[in-house]
Amino acid sequence: MEDLMLKTNPHTLIVIPARWASERFPGKPLAPLVGASGQSRTLIARTVDAGLAVGAAAQLVVATDDVRIAEEARAAGADVVMTDPDARNGTERVADAVARLEMAPDIVINLQGDAPLTPPWYIEALIETMADPSVDVATPVLEAAPDHLDRLRADRQAGRVGATTAVCGAGGRALYFSKEVLPFGGGSRTPVLHHVGVYAYRRAALKAYLSLTPGDAELAEGLEQLRFLEHGTPITCTKVEARGRAFWEVNTPEDIARVEAVLKAEGRD
Repeated sequence: MEDLMLKTNPHTLIVIPARWASERFPGKPLAPLVGASGQSRTLIARTVDAGLAVGAAAQLVVATDDVRIAEEARAAGADVVMTDPDARNGTERVADAVARLEMAPDIVINLQGDAPLTPPWYIEALIETMADPSVDVATPVLEAAPDHLDRLRADRQAGRVGATTAVCGAGGRALYFSKEVLPFGGGSRTPVLHHVGVYAYRRAALKAYLSLTPGDAELAEGLEQLRFLEHGTPITCTKVEARGRAFWEVNTPEDIARVEAVLKAEGRD
C-alpha cells in the first residue's frame, strides 16, 4: 500500500530510484557518509535532503524494491513507492513508480539515489528547461574545472567505471554520453562536460521508454539515457553553474571519501 499523501496531482514530481543490488557497489543507498560535524547519515538520506531542498518541486518519493531502503527513506522524510525488482535501470524504476501512483504529474524528475551533492538549482534549471513544450527529456551538464577533470581522468586510468561525460551539439542537443572522458582532447579548447545524473521527462516520454528496446550503445556503456538517443528521442542538455559547490556522485566505494571530503570542506553536516 502506497503512502496516502501521494494521492494528488502535482505539476512536478521528483522520484529517487534506489536499489540494493548494484553490481559495482551492493547496498550503496545505505552506505554511511560522515559530514562536517562528524554526523553519519546514509547516502539515500542525504539524497532525500537534496531533493527536498528543491523549491519548485511539488512532491518527492523514493522508488525502491528493498524494504531496508524504504525504511531509511521514510525516516529521512520521503514517501516511498515499492517497485518491480526486475527494473533494469533508474529510468525504468521511475516509470514503474509513476505508473503505480494515482497521480498524473506533468514533469517527472529522476534524481538518482547516489547524488547527494546535487544543488537545488540544478533541478530547478531542468524544470525551467521543461517549460519549453518542445522538450521531452532534459538533463544537466557541468563544465569540468581542471581539478574535476583530473578526477575524471584518474578514474579512467585506474580502470574505475565512474562519472559520465556528455557531448552536446547546437541548441544543447545531446549527441552522446560516455563513461570515457569525451571529447578526445577536451579540457583545452573544448570543455569536458560532466553529465549530472538527473533527468526531467514529460510523462508520455517516460511511459514510452518502457516500450523501447535497449540498443547496442546503451548496453556497451551501461547508460540508460542512450536508449532515448538510439530510438530518436532528443535529449536537451541544460548547462548548470557550480556556484562554488563541488559536485560528484557515489559511483564506486572510492567515491565515499570524495563526497565526505566535500561535505567537510563545505561545512555540511
